[in-house]
Amino acid sequence: MNNPNPKGNKRLTIGAGVAIGVGVGAALGVAFGNISLGVGIGIAIGVSFALIFRNRTS
Repeated sequence: MNNPNPKGNKRLTIGAGVAIGVGVGAALGVAFGNISLGVGIGIAIGVSFALIFRNRTS
């Protein structure tokens, strides 16, 4: 298989950011007593981190 990035892909994808955000958000939601609010905040944070790390060059 031809790997276009031989150094390894260390960038966080948006899908991974959403998945992490849902997990973290669910934990926050349980802590705050409002799971839907926590998941919403978690998704927003996860996507924003994914976009930030996506634009970084290393």
